[in-house]
Amino acid sequence: MLRRWLDRIYLGAGAVGAGFIVLICVLMVAQSIMRELGLRTGAINDIVAWFCAAAAFLAMAHAFKHGDFVRVTLLLEKLPPRRCRQLEVVSLAIGSVAVGYLMWAACSYTYESWEFNDISQGLLPMPLWIPQLSFALGSILLWVAVVDEFIIVLRGGVPTFVRAVEERHAKGDFSSDI
Repeated sequence: MLRRWLDRIYLGAGAVGAGFIVLICVLMVAQSIMRELGLRTGAINDIVAWFCAAAAFLAMAHAFKHGDFVRVTLLLEKLPPRRCRQLEVVSLAIGSVAVGYLMWAACSYTYESWEFNDISQGLLPMPLWIPQLSFALGSILLWVAVVDEFIIVLRGGVPTFVRAVEERHAKGDFSSDI
């Protein structure tokens, strides 16, 4: 039950990230039309920048779990399965600590912006904690995903991202390897 719940959260965050990509497209087209009509569009640049960050950070956990992060498998392919598993455990342990630090920094940064009532410097004055919230939430989700994979591998399972890539290869899809 926890597995399905986590997978739904990763999928939902990926969908929200994709939604921000669509919003970026809509805003960029609207900005082009508004310029042709002689309307001011300055604040749209700020919003698009915030949406880019939201799209990137909210989709990270989904991308990680589906094998869409860059992995250097040249060494892993040459090792016996036992040694490969050991390296996965070490890598995921290091990744858990590194992403944990990212998560702590992102949440601290967002909290400080809220605490000091930081306001954006662009044409659209907005409390900075609002756009920074996607950074904090995305880093929390990524940390949960990395720890999730770490636990899967510690229990002797195959990492989800490895399974996802193997399934794509079995279907003849090598597009992510390019």
